[in-house]
Amino acid sequence: MIKKEELQSLFEIELKDKLTGLEGLRKCVAKRIFCGIALVALPIIVGIALFAFVSSNNNTMQWMVNVSPFIVFIIAGIVLLFFGMKKKREYRCRYKADVVSEVVRVIDSEWNYLPDGCITYSEYHSSDLFRQHFDRYRGDDLISGVIDKTDFRCSELHTEYKEVTHDKDGKRQERWVTIFKGLFFNADFNKKIRVQTYVQPDTSERLLGKFGQKLQFSNKGKLVKLENPEFEKFFSVFSTDQTEARYILTPAIMEALVNIYKQYKRRMHLSFVGSRVYVAMSFKKDLFEPKIFTSGVKYDDVEFMYNLFMVNATIIHELNLNTRIWTKD
Repeated sequence: MIKKEELQSLFEIELKDKLTGLEGLRKCVAKRIFCGIALVALPIIVGIALFAFVSSNNNTMQWMVNVSPFIVFIIAGIVLLFFGMKKKREYRCRYKADVVSEVVRVIDSEWNYLPDGCITYSEYHSSDLFRQHFDRYRGDDLISGVIDKTDFRCSELHTEYKEVTHDKDGKRQERWVTIFKGLFFNADFNKKIRVQTYVQPDTSERLLGKFGQKLQFSNKGKLVKLENPEFEKFFSVFSTDQTEARYILTPAIMEALVNIYKQYKRRMHLSFVGSRVYVAMSFKKDLFEPKIFTSGVKYDDVEFMYNLFMVNATIIHELNLNTRIWTKD
């Protein structure tokens, strides 16, 4: 497993040349998309302005004659956008194969990486982290492997539901609402867990202090009061069994979760179900996709990617999952 200090050397020796070799394709994609948008947008803007002008002179027929050439430009722009998006898919595939997979390999050559794979529906449901029914389920960049003795699976994931409303005139309106977007992780917890324990972001106590404790509620069991004030600033815990929740969330694990939160500064949901620990770490943007309109030859992008992949190792090491102090029934 490569160390953070060695990453710069890897970038200079191997990845920089690969990224530079992809720059021609990236620029081609950017040019086609930019020109396609321009060819579509500008004629529409000019056409609207022309329509406003001729309408004031009651000469709609003249507008139709004058706007005809713009239709040709719009069609050309749509065609250019189509081929631009096709090239973008090609660039994405090569970026994943030449760069992302290489970062995964140097972290651990035994890890399996599937660019278009993701956490399964079954894993998502088993976590019981998000009970809202989803209408759209997407993900990619699946990594699976073993760190020391602990198996894990992790991918980017985005789940959404369709919200349907009606305005005052009864017109139907639809919008997509995100349930979860970010990294979804699960690993062996080394112990058969008989009940369910959930750790979720705590905003009420952090904002309102002790009064906020009274506002904490969940349909996932009763609130568990723990003896770690710093932990309870960031998280609230609910469980169907208070005793087992305290058995799972030892002082060392609570401290580890605080450290993980401070390191990544992301909203985190966790559940301990069956013999697995599930972690959902929220991000607003797509994480492992290549940039199109700026240079891809940047060490910062590779470092960001490395840090995200190392979330797997961080969780396993911080939660001490490799220490086989428990036995499964």
